[in-house]
Amino acid sequence: IPIVKYHRAPEPLWHEWDRKALKQGLRHTVYAVNGDQYTGQWLNNLKHGKGTQLWKSTGAIYSGDWKCGKRDGYGSFRIPDPVTKDYKVVYAGWWRNDQKCGYGAAFYPDGECYEGEWSSGLRSGWGRMYHQDSCIYEGQWLEDKPNGQGMLRLSNENRYEGGWKDGKKHGLGKYFYLDKGQMFEGLWAADIPKCGVLMDFGRDEAPAPPQYPIPKLELADPDGVLAEAQAMFDDRQN
Repeated sequence: IPIVKYHRAPEPLWHEWDRKALKQGLRHTVYAVNGDQYTGQWLNNLKHGKGTQLWKSTGAIYSGDWKCGKRDGYGSFRIPDPVTKDYKVVYAGWWRNDQKCGYGAAFYPDGECYEGEWSSGLRSGWGRMYHQDSCIYEGQWLEDKPNGQGMLRLSNENRYEGGWKDGKKHGLGKYFYLDKGQMFEGLWAADIPKCGVLMDFGRDEAPAPPQYPIPKLELADPDGVLAEAQAMFDDRQN
């Protein structure tokens, strides 16, 4: 029986060209049709590793980590100043799936600044916001708004400490009027104090205290009032 030998057909030349064109591992500079430019590492034709992207239409530049074609890891995003054309940092921090995620600092055109945690491109977690009017908020955030527990310090050093919801004072809180030497402690809803107690606080050190101190208020039967309130609360829970 004759032995038949099968010879493998030669590989098409374009297969070899594809292998040579596949951007893998090493640094490459690639220009898009719209003028965008990327210089950095690749994996399977995707931006992966360290690299720098330039968007021609806006002049924006991202330098940092990439994963499977998206910004992922640590990196900075910069844009040119419309007047001086000098580059300024807009965000420096951590990214995931092409969005701000983790700890980072953002710098806004009006001079405001936020440093803290992010999730899906929004301020979420713990963070500190420096506002244009010199107010500073420090505390918890959710979906770009103060939410949870936090403190807002005004430019005159007055401050609020307590609960927040959707960017507004909400829940139990204390407002310190240090310029007058007073403090309000109570319950807030949508930025409005609903009930509470106003008392003197650091009156002797205040720069502009009221003419007369606030008289003390005392309940005739504080234990009875507390018990009644507790009973009402228990009934509502049941």
